[in-house]
Amino acid sequence: MTTSGIGVLYGVATVAALFSGMPIAFALGGVATVFMMIFMPAASVDTIAQNVYEELASITLLTIPLFILKGAAIGKSRAGKDLYDALHVWLHRVPGGLGVAVVFACGLFAAMAGSSPATCSAIGSSGIPEMRKRGYSPGFSAGLVAAGGTLGILLPPSIVLILYAVRAEQSLGQLFLAGLGPGLLLIGLFAFYAVLRWRFEHRRAFAVAEAGGAVSAILSEDTFTAAERWAALPRVLPFLVLLTAVMIALYSGIATPSETAGLGAILALMLVAVVYKAWRPRDLIPIFQGTLGESGMLLMIIGMSLLYSYVMSYLHISQEVAGWIVGLHLSKYLLLTAVLLMVVVLGFFLPPVSIILMTAPIILPPLRAAGFDLIWFGVVMVVVMEMGLIHPPVGLNIFVINRVAPDIGLGAIIWGTLPFVLLMTLAVIILAVVPDIAMWLPHLVYK
Repeated sequence: MTTSGIGVLYGVATVAALFSGMPIAFALGGVATVFMMIFMPAASVDTIAQNVYEELASITLLTIPLFILKGAAIGKSRAGKDLYDALHVWLHRVPGGLGVAVVFACGLFAAMAGSSPATCSAIGSSGIPEMRKRGYSPGFSAGLVAAGGTLGILLPPSIVLILYAVRAEQSLGQLFLAGLGPGLLLIGLFAFYAVLRWRFEHRRAFAVAEAGGAVSAILSEDTFTAAERWAALPRVLPFLVLLTAVMIALYSGIATPSETAGLGAILALMLVAVVYKAWRPRDLIPIFQGTLGESGMLLMIIGMSLLYSYVMSYLHISQEVAGWIVGLHLSKYLLLTAVLLMVVVLGFFLPPVSIILMTAPIILPPLRAAGFDLIWFGVVMVVVMEMGLIHPPVGLNIFVINRVAPDIGLGAIIWGTLPFVLLMTLAVIILAVVPDIAMWLPHLVYK
């Protein structure tokens, strides 16, 4: 059978395995193993365990369980609620300040926890009820938190960026720095939309009240004294100090990414113990259980995905597909558009981790040949994959929000997230026109 025929069969088998409902790790590992047995030497099957171990024995991948532990410690505490409450108190004078506070809280919590579901759960559990109590529509409230939660895979410490660094063989430090500019861009776009949406809902509620209808709570204004504003800070400041300390340790060269991850995990556990008195076994066991479960699942997906990619490379599938893409002689930005559209389609069905590990061998060589900076492309690809977290049919954040706020229907949540998908598309266009938004910091720090 020709390489093209094997490649088509490989793709069809993968799609069938994924749609069968089989866990992603076992689907990818099972397809790879079957093709090894059929198309590769018999002795290659004996090396499966060795190949998976060698791929996972990476010092960069060591950061993943440690950052997950840091995120679990913060996520299991009341840090998300305290952070949101403090920002609400300080931003209440801004038009639509409640929505802006949700966006900023999502950004800060994502940077501390590094997890999209944890951010949605922590901020949504307090932010959505408060927004609805003050007259915001259910769909907008849910969509704002779902979109804000996607920042967890872009802002450092992003596990998705860690995996991209491994697959693309790029500097993790530069990728983390490159994620800051686009992350701030998205926070700004989301906050701007929150203000516009508040003005729209406020005018509509005012018109209803003027016509003699019910007076919406969105027409009322919160007031806080200076003492209340300052009283909201003590529980939040320790975690902001943690975020700052981790950033300084990572970017100043004091510690490697792995050492920084360990430092962040230890400091997070200490802060949770001191601030929230969570030091007893009954408090710590859920944190470690969550870390073990998520780390085990993620590392299993990584190991099987890397085995899957190894088989693709051995059978020359990835090389032939990459060569075919180059042979199309597409213009530089037409190639980029085609690749990103493929990522969008894959986002309908696969999580970001799987998309990166499966597509990297195919899409990176043509992009490198076209002259794209792979650091820049990495953060753009992550922004595109963020869309997959808030659009169906997978839309992980949609289901997290549905669990946090079960009285809001899935339809309302999906319609509430669509404007943010458009804002992310706008962000990708801006990053393509002004790449220095992502690359200025890496160039400054790494010369």
